Amino acid sequence: MDYLNELNEAQRSAVENTDGPSLIIAGAGSGKTRVLTYRIAHLLKQGARPGSILSLTFTNKAAKEMKERIAKVVGYNTAKYLWMGTFHSIFARILRTESEALGYPSNFTIYDAADSKSLLKTIIKDFKLDDKTYKPNVVSSRISAAKNSLITPAAYATNGQVREYDMSIRMPRIAEIYKEYARRCFLAGAMDFDDLLLKTNILFRDKKDILAKYQERFDYVLVDEYQDTNFAQYLIVKNLAAAHKNLCVVGDDAQSIYSFRGARIENILNFQKDYPEHQVYKLEQNYRSTQTIVNAANSIIQKNKRQLPKKVFSENAEGNLIKVFSALTDNEEGYLVANEISETRMRQHFRYEDYAILYRTNAQSRIFEEALRKRNIPYKIYGGLSFYQRKEIKDLLSYFRLVINTKDNEALKRIINYPARGIGATTLSKLEQAAIAVGCSIFEIIVQSGTTNHAELNKGTLSKVQQFAGIIKQFQEKAEISDAYEMASEIATQTSILKDLYKDQTPEGLSRFENIQELLNGIQEFSINAREEGQPNQLANYMEDVALLTDQDSEKEEDRDKVTMMTVHSAKGLEFKNVFIVGVEENLFPSSQFGNVTAEAFEEERRLFYVALTRAEENAYISFAKQRYRWGKLDYCNPSRFISEVDEIFLDIPDESDFDFDELPSPDKAVQKQSFSKPSIAGRRPSTSDQPGLNQKLVQLRQAKKKAQNFDGDDPRDIQTGMMVEHQRFGKGKVLQIEGSFPNLKANVFFQNAGQKQLLLKFAKLKIV
Repeated sequence: MDYLNELNEAQRSAVENTDGPSLIIAGAGSGKTRVLTYRIAHLLKQGARPGSILSLTFTNKAAKEMKERIAKVVGYNTAKYLWMGTFHSIFARILRTESEALGYPSNFTIYDAADSKSLLKTIIKDFKLDDKTYKPNVVSSRISAAKNSLITPAAYATNGQVREYDMSIRMPRIAEIYKEYARRCFLAGAMDFDDLLLKTNILFRDKKDILAKYQERFDYVLVDEYQDTNFAQYLIVKNLAAAHKNLCVVGDDAQSIYSFRGARIENILNFQKDYPEHQVYKLEQNYRSTQTIVNAANSIIQKNKRQLPKKVFSENAEGNLIKVFSALTDNEEGYLVANEISETRMRQHFRYEDYAILYRTNAQSRIFEEALRKRNIPYKIYGGLSFYQRKEIKDLLSYFRLVINTKDNEALKRIINYPARGIGATTLSKLEQAAIAVGCSIFEIIVQSGTTNHAELNKGTLSKVQQFAGIIKQFQEKAEISDAYEMASEIATQTSILKDLYKDQTPEGLSRFENIQELLNGIQEFSINAREEGQPNQLANYMEDVALLTDQDSEKEEDRDKVTMMTVHSAKGLEFKNVFIVGVEENLFPSSQFGNVTAEAFEEERRLFYVALTRAEENAYISFAKQRYRWGKLDYCNPSRFISEVDEIFLDIPDESDFDFDELPSPDKAVQKQSFSKPSIAGRRPSTSDQPGLNQKLVQLRQAKKKAQNFDGDDPRDIQTGMMVEHQRFGKGKVLQIEGSFPNLKANVFFQNAGQKQLLLKFAKLKIV
């Protein structure tokens, strides 16, 4: 396979130059995955050892696709030894190997968000705090932000700025909660997702010999989506690449949209300062979208001040203008979108999977769900309940977790009385309190109860909990000699989970039973694939994989042909033929949900809009409502300034009667008083006096549209090669060539302002100058 011939000049340069620090600035749709993939393949072709290459991604799906592509070039037996995966999966692998240095078992459990919040709820209750004040979600967010900034519990407790903020939100005891949360995770032999980054940094900080081992192991470090890295990830990457300095990062500052997760755009903006000996490669050709979409996206993102210079372009077809829908109400907006999907699908033979509806907040989905249902249009929602978060799935996975790691208190609490075995909440509370007092896991308290009854349980209850512990021990013995599928099937059967679910013959009960069957099917597939690849295929190995899966990783084939609905944040990295960006209104998109907003945050909102627009391949739509219910009150809405920031020549804007241009904020309007705009007042129609500075550009456009209605072209048969002509949108140009025969004459025209265009003369309305 001659992979280099598949690359354009810029891509090839980025692939072939593999030594030293490299920054690959990859515009939207520019083939960055191909470049990253082929750069690794090229390293292998040049003699690099597979085990010396570390490639970090943000999704398992991306890592898997890259590995498969590399295998096609260099062969599977070579590709399988690459260190390629998500940040969390790679660092989990390192931590399991080096766990002893941190005092953790190698089979530590990885807590997901639900597990973490469950533990935090328990701690808040044990501290006798009001969970309406100490909301678990907020506490979890504070602890997560601290970990991503490498602030340990001890550092948190002594950080004046952090403590002052906690006081301001009336949660002064978060430091204590954080300390206790970390202690209980350690006792349970568990790490949460953020710990995988924090503990890796601590490991490399405190164990220089271990850091040196991995620095020597990895001759080449490659990072995808570098603009999405947080401080913890940045520091690990910097440390690992310090010895050989062969660091290659790929990303696009224009698509940095995850600051709320701790992502720092500064990581990519400052790369050239961090590595003065760097090389920069710019991938600027967009292969995904039409020229209209690419140019429209460029016209808005160029207004950001903090960015790396690049000029993204497309050589695809010019494409349709971006259609702007103006709806009277949010309900009408849903109707207009559903109607457009229905009509264009029939007329242009699209599939449902070719459509995506992107919104700023999940709460907006309801209107579109209702509209799609009324038209019998199938849809799926990303960001809803993940397959692995369903109760029946979490129940069975909790059995797996406890078999692997009996210190896992959260797993034990979930299934000690499921299926029912007469162990109530009071008993569980006694066991948990005894474990806290002794300083060990709940399972250890149960095991010790044969000699020391720490929980002071009566004889009957003691027998029940000991029987439960006996079942888990039996599973542990078999798990050592069974593959993942054999063990999972036995646990599902012997615990009576399958029997319990099968009894429920309601549609919901049958669905839960089928979900368990689907999980077992997935485990069987894992076992077979691992065995064929010569990899370990026991239950612990499966749980390592499943603990780090995302919604997209687990998408089913039968879910494909449906309209996709998701937030713009969830859409990053995806592409669709037709994209609807909905709810494009002031205070919604851009959002003002966080109150006072800095200029940097506003630029991120603009990048978010850029990401939404560049998901579209063929057609993009923008919609807004003039009225929307918020908190039970009818609110009058202004179209977002982002609409006015798109160059008008790329928009198909409704007539004046549908779209009041005077109400659009000026694209040059500064962020005043640290907010996006003055909030509109519910129940009062905003006037132009609410917005200093009318949008003169779109006022002029309104006038131009009126003038365009009177623009008549000359007879196409009179137009000849070499003539100067005028087009109502592109302006003046010269006819370079005439093709075809009447009435299907085509003209190649070079316009002074718009470049060369091929036009069908019966529609183009060219006027001879």
